[in-house]
Amino acid sequence: MRKPGSMKGLEELGRVRLSPSFFMRDFLYSEISVFYGIPNIPDNPDLAIAAGSRLCTELLEPLKASFGGLSIRSSYRNAAVNAFGNEHNLNCASSERAKGRHVWDHRDSNGHMGAMACVVVPWFADKYADGADWRSLAWWMHDHLPYSRLQFFPKLCAFNIGWSEAPQHHISSYIAPRGLLTKPGMGNHAGNHADWYPSFPPLKA
Repeated sequence: MRKPGSMKGLEELGRVRLSPSFFMRDFLYSEISVFYGIPNIPDNPDLAIAAGSRLCTELLEPLKASFGGLSIRSSYRNAAVNAFGNEHNLNCASSERAKGRHVWDHRDSNGHMGAMACVVVPWFADKYADGADWRSLAWWMHDHLPYSRLQFFPKLCAFNIGWSEAPQHHISSYIAPRGLLTKPGMGNHAGNHADWYPSFPPLKA
């Protein structure tokens, strides 16, 4: 697919179905894009679609099926939107780090395809508001999903969840206890962590 050069072309891109529950349009909204008037259109739609399909199929669909709902807070950013956000301190990583993450249509520095979304699980957001520990959801996903990176944020316990051809299995958080929770090589990385989430639903495909 060519990069859309018209409203009709962008409309067609938005109609591309990435998985049973998600369409490309679900991931194209960006506050930076809307407010500053920078079109959030993929330079390489085919790569964005391929990466986004894996993110949706392998990570977001199981989350939605298991917890009964999912809210997309932010997701795809094209290179120009991301660069603007980084340069103006709008919570965007550097352009190089964002490739293969929020910038779906560029491979990372090692040539790997990847995609990332920031999402909220309403089922858990309610529990988090009542004092639930973010680590319970982190360990549930660690034990059940083929994620690459997870990063948690204080508001609504939103989190970045990323898929990659070369998964890193790395979890960090800006919620106390802040910092790194686990990564390969740490003593807590392997094994089962079910003690953290006894009341959680089982994984549903």
